[in-house]
Formats: sequence, C-alpha cells, structure tokens
Amino acid sequence: MDTMKGLTRTHYCGEVEGIGNTVVVGGYVQKIRNMGTLIFIDLRDRTGIVQLAFDDTSVKEVFEKAASCHSEYVLMAKGVVRERESKNDTIKTGNIEIFVDDLRILAKAQTTPFEITDETNVNEELRLKYRYLDLRRKPLQDNIILRSKIAKVSRDYFYENGFIEIETPMMIKSTPEGARDYIVPSRIHHGKFYALPQSPQIYKQLLMVSGFDRYIQLARCFRDEDLRADRQPEFTQIDMEMSFVDVEDIQKMVEGYISRLFKEVLGKDITLPLPRLTYKEAMERYGSDKPDTRFGMEIQNLSDIVKDCDFGVFTDAINNGGSVRAVVAKNSAGTFTRKEIDRLTEYVRGIGAKGLAYIRWADETPNCSFAKFMKEEELKAIYDRLGTEKGDVIFIVADKDRVVLPTLGAVRLKVAKQLDIIPEGYNFLWITEFPFFEYNEETDHWDAMHHPFTMPMDECLQYLDSDPEKVTAKAYDLVLNGTELSSGSIRITDYELQQKMFKALGLTEEEIEAKFGFLVEAYKYGAAPHGGCALGLDRLAMIMCGADSLKDVTAFPKVQNASELMSNAPGTVDETQLKELSIAITEK
Repeated sequence: MDTMKGLTRTHYCGEVEGIGNTVVVGGYVQKIRNMGTLIFIDLRDRTGIVQLAFDDTSVKEVFEKAASCHSEYVLMAKGVVRERESKNDTIKTGNIEIFVDDLRILAKAQTTPFEITDETNVNEELRLKYRYLDLRRKPLQDNIILRSKIAKVSRDYFYENGFIEIETPMMIKSTPEGARDYIVPSRIHHGKFYALPQSPQIYKQLLMVSGFDRYIQLARCFRDEDLRADRQPEFTQIDMEMSFVDVEDIQKMVEGYISRLFKEVLGKDITLPLPRLTYKEAMERYGSDKPDTRFGMEIQNLSDIVKDCDFGVFTDAINNGGSVRAVVAKNSAGTFTRKEIDRLTEYVRGIGAKGLAYIRWADETPNCSFAKFMKEEELKAIYDRLGTEKGDVIFIVADKDRVVLPTLGAVRLKVAKQLDIIPEGYNFLWITEFPFFEYNEETDHWDAMHHPFTMPMDECLQYLDSDPEKVTAKAYDLVLNGTELSSGSIRITDYELQQKMFKALGLTEEEIEAKFGFLVEAYKYGAAPHGGCALGLDRLAMIMCGADSLKDVTAFPKVQNASELMSNAPGTVDETQLKELSIAITEK
C-alpha cells in the first residue's frame, strides 16, 4: 500500500474548482471507465464526486496504478484542474476534471456485498449488517449531515437566547416515566440498579431550583418499548427548561427556534405564530392529539340527525353517552370499492371499533349499508350535513367517543394515504389544554396523562378531588405533519400542591418518598416557577429529510426487536462479569 507522505488534502471532491490549479483530493472509487489509452475514475467523498483523468501522456506508474483500481479503493490524487470535454450536469464538478500526476492507493477493497449507489433495492437487513458501507451512500450521508446541521443551529439559537448547556447523568434512579427503563446493575451496591434516563425531566427541574434559569441539552434518552418507524430505543432530545415563564413564553421561544431552524437548514419560511388547537378541538375535528392538518376530511358529528332513527347501532351508542360521527372521502368511490371498504372495516375492528358503516355514491343513487333502517329525510339530512356529492364515500362509526374519535382519526389518515391526497409542506400545530388525568379501565383508576409534575390549569384546581375528568393541564405538544415533535408543560413548584397531585394519582407516602423524595425535598427550599419541553431531534431530522423512518437519520439504528445487526448487540457476557454483579441467567 502507498502512504500519504508528501500529500496533504487541499480540497474535498465536490468542492474542486479553478481551472489550472493544482489540487490534492482523497476519497473512495465510485466508478472506473478504462478505455485503453484513457482512464477515468470517479472519486467520491461526503461532498460529492470529482473525475480523475489519466491518458497516454500520464506517468507510466501513475497510469498503471489507475488501471489496477477497483470500486471502493481508497485513493489520494494530486493533479491539475482542467476543463472536462464531456460535461456532466448532474454533479457539481461536472465541468472540470483533475489530470492526475501523483496517485496513491491507500487501501484496497474487496467486492462489497452490495453496490454503493444512491438508489438501492438491497434489502434493509443486509444494508444494516454492513451499515458502514450503507453509510457511504450519498442519501444517507446527506441525512446524517443535515442532522448535524440541526444540532448546530439548535445550540446556536439557544446559546444566543441565554441558555446554558448542562449535562445530566446517564445512570440515574429509576422513576416512572411511562415506559420501561433500561436498567444497569451496580457492582458496588449489591442488588441495586441504575436506570438509563427516559428523559432528564427531574434533573432539569432541579437545575431550575438551583438557579440556572435557562437550561438546554442535546440529551440522549432510552426507552425499552416496542419499535416503529418513528421510534428507536435510544434517541436524542433537544431538551430545554426556563424559569419565571408561563405557557406563552415557552411557546414563543420554541417558535423562534423552529423558524430559525427551517430557514437556516432548508431555506423555508415558517409563518408565526403557529396555529393552536385545544386537545378537545383536535380530537373532535381530527380524532388525534397529533393531527396531520395538511389535508381536510375533518370528523363531523351526526348524532343529532340519527338520534331517533331505527338503526339500533346508532341509537344505542347515543343512549349510552356516545356519538355517531363520520368522515367524507371526496371523489373516492372509484378507489373504495366494496372490497376495499371490507378491508377498511377489518382494519377498524383491529383497532377497537365494532364496525364501520358507510355510504358509497358511485352510481346515480348512493349505496348505503344501513339504508333500510333510515327514512329518506334522515339520509338527506346526512348528505346535506356532510356536503356529499356523487363520487364520495362516507365512513361512519358509532360508539363511545373514546372509540369513535381515534377510530375515525385513523380512518382519515389511512384513507388520505390510499388516495394520495396529502400535499407536501410543513404544517405545525400546538395542541394545548390536555386532560390532566386519563382513566385506566384495567386498574379502575385515574392516571396522569403527562408526568406527575405537570401543573393543572388554575381554574381546574377545585376539581382535583371531586371530578378528575374536568382537570386540564398546562401542557402543550408541538405537532408537525401528524408527528409529535415536542411535549412540554409548566411544572408544579408548590410543595403542598405537588403532594396533593401525588395523592390524587394514588401514590402512598412511601411511594412518593421512594420515587421522588429528593425532588419533593428540593421544593421545600423555594423554586421559581418554571416549565419547558423536549423536541425530538431524530423526528425533526426524519421529517426535514423527507425520510420514512428514524433508521434513515440514525447512524447505527436498531431494528424491530431492538437489536443492532452490524455488531449483533445485545450480546452475552461471560460468567465472571455476571458473578461480579450477582446475576444469574434463568430460562423463561
């Protein structure tokens, strides 16, 4: 192998310019074209490709080296920049090439398991097994670079607004955060465990108690939960907290950040202030607390029209305190045949609904699945309410609202994707005034919808003991195109109120002390009012890249079963380590 001795890189491949300049580049061989007396090598690095040229006037040794190269060889080349005869408008350096007078082969490469190209049909499992090769592909490199830009802009913005970056511990005490912890056994403290943080929540609140009134951290977080396209077991939050603020102050700070980020990274202008919907409004209109508002198809209530009809499915739902609601898919009768509607019906049953009523207007008269139970004037009232026209399909669900709304929210999204009617763009939305409690039917108990340090709305404090359903929280989520980017709240800082909230959640004095004692103790010494939020850096990057999965913006991601295919993590450890930790492996 050659060495780099005497050569220092002067340019990245994609940034070579200046005809007549002598330059030195380094990179990987993308492609070779050997035409006998002419050899062209496309050399690639993270900035792009430049063409290296060799001909019968080249130094013999240099020409022979060029002829011996293969894909993915690592080269350094020195030469003079000249105009290229055959131009290539698809790359930045397509008008020039480097006529090489010094070529070094720094590393040879075996034939790769798959070709390193921008577009690939190679299965994901193989690409993840050889992730270091997959990461050589330009689309992934561009994604990782864009993610890096997000991190830089984030730090710049918050630093300029007086925030202090403070690292919080990676090994902490396990506290309830809503998902399973990853736990770390302690060798020194026999039988005890650390937890990896699901978020830095308690620590950033303690930093507010400590007098650091503006905290920021690009925090690594860990949750042992089932994976999906927008979820990994380890992820990064742009985590922030502010003192002496209320909801509007935090939202304004975050909006400034979003505006700056999208302008600097994507060149996109975001209109401020961002729209706001209460949780109740979002659920009733879109059936989701993270709605995609790039398209309409809003949920509409038909309960008043059908409350006296002869269709028992509708009237029973209403009489039991539920509702009958619908979404209209415009111009969709051609797509949603009876077969497709049957598939959609099976889908809604799979997510908890009893069924799906429909009206499909494909011919001169609408085909209604429950027409025999309805009077003509009742059907006409439905059509008028929904603005139904020939070509439309109406989907209707009847049940308790906690079933109807999320079911139609899921139908709305699934139908829109199938019809391909979701436009490009970035629709941000604040969701506010979340319920403080959510009823857990399995335990017959009211649980905190957010973490237990969330401040209730002032006017709701009177209902804490008597009517938990009426209590709303000073909590807010930032949603982008149907993805939750951020969740935050104003925190409880009053010692007595915090104790009352713990008890409302059914925690005993012993549980409070064991799980949160150090935070509760801190409040006894005075705490400034504070609140904050955490934005998902990974999800931001995914949406800004136009990627379909977090795996596309994560250098070394996990797959569905939380394993990492390249290194085969998780792995076993030897008996000596287990004995030191007093751990025995038993069969399930």
